[in-house]
Amino acid sequence: MPPATCRPEGMDQLWLPLTLISAVSLAASDALTKKALSRYNEYLVIWLRILLALPFLLPALLTEPLPSLAPGYYRAFFASLVLEVIATFLFMKALKLSPMSLTLPFLSLTPVFLLGIPLLLLGETIAPAGAMGIVLIALGSYLLNIDELKRGGVLAPLLAIRREPGVLCMIGVAFIYSFTSTLGKLSITFSSPLFFAVTYYAALAAALAPAALYKGRHELRREPLAGILRAMLLPAVLNAVMVISHVVAINMTNVAYMISVKRTSLLFGVIFGHFLFKEGNLRERLTGGAVMVAGAALILLGD
Repeated sequence: MPPATCRPEGMDQLWLPLTLISAVSLAASDALTKKALSRYNEYLVIWLRILLALPFLLPALLTEPLPSLAPGYYRAFFASLVLEVIATFLFMKALKLSPMSLTLPFLSLTPVFLLGIPLLLLGETIAPAGAMGIVLIALGSYLLNIDELKRGGVLAPLLAIRREPGVLCMIGVAFIYSFTSTLGKLSITFSSPLFFAVTYYAALAAALAPAALYKGRHELRREPLAGILRAMLLPAVLNAVMVISHVVAINMTNVAYMISVKRTSLLFGVIFGHFLFKEGNLRERLTGGAVMVAGAALILLGD
C-alpha cells in the first residue's frame, strides 16, 4: 500500500473547488485546441499542448522541496505513462474511424470503471450516495450529446458498437483512463503532486514527440513555426492550470469522486462551444448538465 499523505486539517475540503478549476481550465483549453485542430495535425496539436505547458509547470515545482521517492514510484509512474500513450493513440484512431457524436459519449464510462479500479489498486471505498453520484455524472455526460442522440435515437451510440470500430477504441480509452487516474494518484502518494505533474508531463511529451513530429511534418514545413506556437500557447497555459489543480485535488479525495466531478468539463465545454463557436441546442444539452450537478451533489453527501 502507498504511504499515507500528510495534509493540514481542513485542506481536504478544497478538493471540490480545485476539481472545478481543473474542469473549467480543461474545457477552455479543449475549446481553443478545437480551433487549432481546424488548421494543424491532431498529433502535433496534442503534443504542443503538453510540451508548451511544461515551462508553466516548472515554477510550481520550485515551491516545494524535491520529495524522496518511495519504493514503487517508478513502477506506478511508467505503467501510467505507457497506458497514457496507448490511450492517446486510441483516442486519435477513434476520431478517425467513427463520428465524434458516436464515440465521445463513451468517455462517460470512465467514472463507471472507477467504481472498482481504485478499490483494487488503492483500497479506496465509495459510499452508496457517492456511487450513485458517479453513475449520475456518467449519465449526464452521455446526455450532453442529446441533440445528436435525438437524430439517431438515444441508443444510437450503443447500437454503433458492432458497426463502428471507433466506438470500441473510445471504450478502450475510457477504460485506460480509469487506470491512469488511479496509477497517477498512486505515483503522487509515492512522491508529491507537483513533482509527479512536472515529471509525468515531461516524460509524456518525450514519448509522443516522434509521432507528433512525423505526423505533423507537413504543417511544420508549410506553416511558420511562430504561428503554430502562438495558436497553442493559451491552450497550453490553461492545460498547465488543469494539471496543477488536478494533481493537488486528486491527492485530497477518492479518485472516483475527483475524476467524476472533473467530467463536468464536458458541461463547461458545451457552454464554451455555445459562446465561442455559436453551437446550438444549449438549453437541451443543459439537461445533461443538470443530471451531472445532481451527481456532484450526491458525491459531496457521500464524501
